Amino acid sequence: MDLSPLKAALADVVAIPVTPFAEDGSIDTTAHRALLRRLLDGGVRIVTPNGNTGEFYALTPDERRTVTELTIDEAGGRATVLVGVGHDVPTAVAAAEHARDTGAEMVMVHQPVHPYISQEGWIDYHRAIAQAVPELGVVPYIRNPLLAGERLAELADTCPNVIGVKYAVPDAARFGAFARDAGLERFVWVAGLAELYAPSYFATGATGFTSGLVNVAPGVSLAMLEALRAGDYAAAMKVWEQIRRFEDLRADRQSANNVTVVKEALSALGLCSRDVRAPSRVLPEAQRAEVADLVAGWSI
Repeated sequence: MDLSPLKAALADVVAIPVTPFAEDGSIDTTAHRALLRRLLDGGVRIVTPNGNTGEFYALTPDERRTVTELTIDEAGGRATVLVGVGHDVPTAVAAAEHARDTGAEMVMVHQPVHPYISQEGWIDYHRAIAQAVPELGVVPYIRNPLLAGERLAELADTCPNVIGVKYAVPDAARFGAFARDAGLERFVWVAGLAELYAPSYFATGATGFTSGLVNVAPGVSLAMLEALRAGDYAAAMKVWEQIRRFEDLRADRQSANNVTVVKEALSALGLCSRDVRAPSRVLPEAQRAEVADLVAGWSI
C-alpha cells in the first residue's frame, strides 16, 4: 500500500470542525454541512470529524457515526477525512471500521482516557486499532509528556499504517527530541496545539498543524501555513500576533473555553449556534463582545 499520498495530506492545516447543535440539543446537520462547505471552499484539504473541537467526548456513538458519515459525504473527494476514534478498544475499533467502510482514508486515535497508562499498554491499545484497519492511515494523538519516542517506533514496526503523529505536549524541545527518537523522517509530524505552537514546532520538525480557529477564518490559518512552508517565520509571527488573544481565550483555565470561544465566534458571524454540551459551557455575556470584536478585525 502506497502511503505517501496520505502522508502528504497530513502535512497541512488539519481542520477540526465544530459540531453545531440545534435548539433541541441534537446535531444541526444543515449547519454542519454549511460549515464544512465553507472550510472546503476556503481551501482546507484535510478535516478531522470527531476531534476535540468537535466535542468528541460529549457525542453519543450514534452521533459520532452521523458526524463521520456527514463529513465524508460533504468532503466528496475535495478533502482527506481523518476520523477521530477512541474510548475502549472495542469502541475505537468499531469506529475505525465504520470510518473505513464509509470511505475515510485515515483515523486519529485520541489519547487513551484511563488513569493508569503504561507505555507498553499504550502500544497495545494503538496496535489493536491499527491492525483492525490496515487499509487506513493511523495517527496517534499524543498528549502524554512521559511517552518515549522509541515506543512510537516500536508501534510502527508492527503497524506500518501508523504514518503520522498529532503531538500535543506543550513543549517544543520535548517535541523535537521525541520526533528524533521516534524517527523524524519516518512519520509526518503535526503540531497538535494549533497556531500558537505551530512556529516553534515547525522549527523542530513539524510539517502540519491542527486548527480549531480555521472554522472561523480559514484564510488566517492557511496564511500561517504558507509562511511556515516558506520558512518565513517573521510572516508567520505576524499571523501569530493577530490571533494570539483569541487563542489565549481558548486556552484560559486549562482550555475550559477551547470549543466555546470558537462557537461564539461562529455565532457572531451568524454561522451556527453558540451552544456547547457539558462539561463545556457558553461564554459569559461580558466576553462575547470581545470575541466578536476580535473576529471583526480579521479577513474572513
